Amino acid sequence: MSEKDLAVEVLVVGGGLVGLTLGVALATAGLEVAVVDREAPGNQKAAPFDGRSSAIALGSQRVFDQVGLWQGMSWAAEAIRHIEITDGQIDRGASPLSMSYDFSEVGNVPMGWIVENRAIRLATHEKAANLTNLHHLAPHSLALLERSKRGVSAQLDDGRNLRAGLVIGADGRNSQLRKEAGIKVAETDYHQNGIVCTVVHEKPHNGVAFEHFLPSGPFALLPLPDSEEGVHRSSLVWSEKRELVNDYLALDNEAFAAELHRRFGQALGDFTVTDMRWSYPLSSLHAERYTDLRLALVGDSAHGMHPIAGQGLNLGLRDVAALAEVIVDARRVGLDIGSAQVLEDYARWRRFDNVLLLGAMDGLVKLFSNDLAPLRIARDLGLATVDKLPPVKRLFMKHAMGIVGDLPRLMRGEGL
Repeated sequence: MSEKDLAVEVLVVGGGLVGLTLGVALATAGLEVAVVDREAPGNQKAAPFDGRSSAIALGSQRVFDQVGLWQGMSWAAEAIRHIEITDGQIDRGASPLSMSYDFSEVGNVPMGWIVENRAIRLATHEKAANLTNLHHLAPHSLALLERSKRGVSAQLDDGRNLRAGLVIGADGRNSQLRKEAGIKVAETDYHQNGIVCTVVHEKPHNGVAFEHFLPSGPFALLPLPDSEEGVHRSSLVWSEKRELVNDYLALDNEAFAAELHRRFGQALGDFTVTDMRWSYPLSSLHAERYTDLRLALVGDSAHGMHPIAGQGLNLGLRDVAALAEVIVDARRVGLDIGSAQVLEDYARWRRFDNVLLLGAMDGLVKLFSNDLAPLRIARDLGLATVDKLPPVKRLFMKHAMGIVGDLPRLMRGEGL
C-alpha cells in the first residue's frame, strides 16, 4: 500500500445522520474507521440542505449521549412533554374523541426531543473531526468495492485504496451497496409527499407535539426551541397527496399560512412562514436481509418508513447501537468482526423489531389516510378508548420512547 492508502477495521459508506453516528460510535470505542460520503461537509451543514427535524426518543438520546454527541446538539433540542393526537377534516376541526400523552405518566424525563437535522449534522461532523481514528472522507465516492472471505478492498474516486474487515452500507434508500449485493426490497409508495418547514407562531407550544390526522395524511406540528429573540417555533410535517404538493409549495407565504390554519386552527395563534420549504416523497421500504459477505446494512439502506410517528431515525439509531455492540464485543474477544456469525447476531437482533414497527406504521398510514365514514368512526372510538386505558397508554409510550425490549447497551445509557 502507498502512503496515501488506508487500512481500517470498518468502512462505512454514507455519512448521513446514521452513517456518521455509527462511525463516531465505533471510533470512540477504539476502532479504526473510515466514513466515505458523496456530499461535501459544507453542503450538509448549510441550512438549505435539509429542512427536516427529527423526533429523538429517549433511547436514541442515550445513544447520542454515550458516544459524545448529545452535548453538541442539545442546544437545538426541544423536549416533548405532551402529545395531542386528533382526527379530523379540513375546515371542520378536530373530532371531540382524541388521545393525549403526558410525560409524567411514565416518569420524570421527557418522552423525547425534537431536533433539527442540521443541528445533528453539526454535532456529528464536529465530533468526527476531533477523532483521530475516524477518517471522514468527503466529498468522495467508491469507484470499486470488492468483498471476499479475506476482507474488503475499495478504491476511491481519487485513486486511493482502502482495506477493511467489514463494510457497512449507510447509503440510503437507493443503496448502491444493497443493490450490488443482490438484496431485494419490499416497497410501498403512499402516493404522498411530506411538506416540511419551520413555522413561527404567536403563542408558545409549551412542549406539546400536535398530530392531526386528515384524509390526505397526517399533519404534525412539532415543538422547536424558541429563537434567541424569543420567537415561538415549531416544525411542520404535512403529508399531502403528491399531485397537490407543488401547488401548495407555490403559494405565497400568507396563503400558505392560511392553508395551515385550515388544517390546524388557531390553537397556537397566527402563523408566519417563509419561502424555505421542502418536499419529500413518502414510502416504506424493507430489505429482505440486512447482511451479505462482509457487509451489513443500517438505517434507510435496510428500512424506511412513513414519518407518521417520527420513528425513522430512531430505528436507524437502534441499528447503530446493536451493530456497534456486536462489533465491539467480537473484537474484544479476538473474533473476526466481519464474520458471518457476528453479522447474523446483528441481523437477528434487529429484524423482529423492524418488522413489527414497519408493519404497525404501514397500518396506521392506511387506517388514517382516508375519509371513509365507518373507518373514521372506528378510529375515533379507538383513540378515545386507548386514552381511557392508562396501562395500555404507558406501554405505547414506552415503546415510542425506545426503552422496552432487548435493548443494546447504548440505549440503556451504558457505554460500549
